[in-house]
Order: sequence, then structure tokens, then C-alpha cells
Amino acid sequence: MKFVNYESLNSPQKRNFPPREAIQLSEAIEKVRPILDAIKAEGRTAVLRYAHQFDGLQSDDMYVSPAEFAEAEEMLDDSTKEALRTAYKNIHAFHRRQMPQSISVTTMQGVTCEKEYRAIESVGLYVPGGTAPLPSTMLMLGIPAKIAGCKRIIACTPAKELVHPAVLFAARLAGVTELLKIGGAQAIAFMAYGDYTFQKVSKIFGPGNQYVMAAKQLVSIDPAGCTIDMPSGPSEVMVIADRYANPVYIAADLLAQAEHGIDSQAVLVSDNMQLITAVNNQIAMQLEKLPRKALAQESIKNSYSIYVQLLEQAFEISNEYAPEHLILHVENPERYKSKIINAGSVFLGQYSPESVGDYASGTNHSLPTSGYAKSMGGVAVESFMKSVTFQQLTYEGLKGIAPTVSTLADAEGLFGHKNAVTLRMKQ
Repeated sequence: MKFVNYESLNSPQKRNFPPREAIQLSEAIEKVRPILDAIKAEGRTAVLRYAHQFDGLQSDDMYVSPAEFAEAEEMLDDSTKEALRTAYKNIHAFHRRQMPQSISVTTMQGVTCEKEYRAIESVGLYVPGGTAPLPSTMLMLGIPAKIAGCKRIIACTPAKELVHPAVLFAARLAGVTELLKIGGAQAIAFMAYGDYTFQKVSKIFGPGNQYVMAAKQLVSIDPAGCTIDMPSGPSEVMVIADRYANPVYIAADLLAQAEHGIDSQAVLVSDNMQLITAVNNQIAMQLEKLPRKALAQESIKNSYSIYVQLLEQAFEISNEYAPEHLILHVENPERYKSKIINAGSVFLGQYSPESVGDYASGTNHSLPTSGYAKSMGGVAVESFMKSVTFQQLTYEGLKGIAPTVSTLADAEGLFGHKNAVTLRMKQ
């Protein structure tokens, strides 16, 4: 890892440290745009063409059949099924408590305002499958969608012939209503635009590579497209550690993030130089045993260990960086919770590895990256819902508020607005 003494940086450097690799989407957008245009024009025909070309799909039937779901359950070993059921139980337990509550407020006599929530009727879930099957992502997206009450939950994941049985089992657990064997930009475009055989969705969720990211951004600004959950970038973790921390655990946490891909970023911030040295030694040792060593090694080369004189500075760095994952390897981590302003998901103490949040503790692993944690949180039940406000006035209520509305309408020169009130009062 690159070592930096925080005190050696000047003020402008400190404001943007540690630096992230700039996400270059311009090239990906140029490659993706023709795919989106073709699918918008040709629909299913273009989708299949690109699925054959990019995903290696060997059939013209891109839907997973009921028989394939049943076969997947038979193929999957009992221990994996039990692990997925446990993950489902924990994720469901945490998310079902997130249902937003309706409110009703009498703002003045005879004027009642209400806010209620409605599920988005049709949603699309993108589950990557390029380097590894991700049944955990299927659960993380499907469970809150089902709890929210979405009537139609579409999922897309790339496959040559059969979708991995763990992904199918997770989809059935989560309540996915349709599963398509397509990936990449073509999956995003089909969900966003649809055709005469397939009704478009209203919102798309899920992570993906740069081409998926580019496609999501393009459909989100296209009036013919749909909204998306959040911009997504390379995965990242920051670890804040003091002298009480275990370097073995810290190295494992950093490498768990680094093995996602070469563009992932792992950052260690500590006020103890001995610990930083010990962690780097542990990284070198543990790397040798990782099957995905090549990926993790490249990621670690572009990652940072940062020395600070005071631990409080670590939280200043963290809040400016706004990490996707933040792990506190410190004594009494609970006392630092109030210092954390910007982070996607936080893991408190040495027995709270980030990987439990990725799979089964109950929190959602679909989180903001690239500093977006400064302004948004991760996927939740409310992400699959939208609010609707209501208001109802009695005659006395309208009479009481009419002078206020009339005066403000006059101030803005909108006399039609004023008439909608004054005409009622005259009658």
C-alpha cells in the first residue's frame, strides 16, 4: 500500500485525500449508446443479438423457466441452501422494520395535510455474473422490493445457458417474478425501454461494470427510459485503527475489499506506525493464499495507509472521503459513532468484518461509492417506494388560508392561482 504521512500534505491535498481513480465513463458511454439505440428501436431482437455476442447466450429463450428453478433447487447442496435461508431471514428481519410511516398533520384549523407511501409497481434488478455468481445481491435487492410491495420484480443476470443455481434459489426466496438470462448494457436497456413483448420497468437497481454504469446513467436521463437507484463505482473500504487493533484482522478486511477488482480501493488510517507496518506485513502474507491474488494485488498497489498524529483526524479524513464501507478497529468503537457523518455502512469493532454485511448480517450491501455517501444512503425498502401527499380543506379552512394564498399569488403575478381561491370565497 502507498504510505502517506497526513501531516506532510498541504491543505488542498488534505481536502481531496485519499484520491480516487477518476471513473472514465466517456468511452464506455460511446460504446453503449448504439446498443441502447438498437434495443429502443428493435426490442427483443437486438437484445438477443447482443446477449449472444457479449454474454454467450446459447438460446433464443432468455427467460428462466419454472423447470430451471426446480432443477436449481435439486442441484444446490443443503449447506448452501441453509446459508441462503439464514441470510434471507436476517436481511428480511432488518428491512421489514424500515417501512416508512404515513403522517397526517392539521397545519391550521380546517386544513389537513397527509403523506402516504406507495410501492413502485414495476422494478428491475441487475445482478452481475461476470467473474462470480452473486446470490447475495439478488437477496439484497429482491427482499426490500418484496417488502415494499412491488407487484412486478424483474431480475437480469448474464448466463450462457443456465443461471447459477444459488442465484436462482435466492431469486425464488426473494420473490422475483421474472428472471432473464441477459447482462450488461443490453439488460439495462431492455428493462428501461421494453418492447411489445416486455413491459418496461419504472426503476432499475443494482451494481455492474463500467458499461452497466454507463447504460444506467444514459437511461436515467432519457425521457423514454427510467430512474435508477444510484450512481455506482468501484467498491471501497476505509479502516480506522488504533494501537489496540489486530493487524491480522485489518489485513483480512482490506484484502476482502481488494479482491473485488483492480479498481477497488482499500484505505487504512491509523495513529500508530507500528500497526501500519504490521498490517502491511500481514497483507503480503495473506495475499499469497488468495485465489484472486492477481486482482487483489493490483488493487492494493493503488490503495493507501495513512498515518495521523491524532485519531480524531482519521474521522475528518473519513467524512471527507465518505467511504462505501467504514470499519472501526478501535477500542470502544461505539463512542466514535457520533463523529461519523458520511459513510455507506459502518462496522464497529474487531468482530464486525465487512464481509458479514456483504452477505448475511441484515444490512444492505448495495451502497453509495465514489463519495456519494455525502448525500445518499444505501438501498432500503423506501428506495422501492415513493411518497404521495394529500390535502383536504373544509370551507372554514379555505376561508382562513385564502388571504395568505391571494397575497402570495399577487406577489408572483399568478392571478389564475388567486382566482382559484377568491372565486370559491365569492360563492
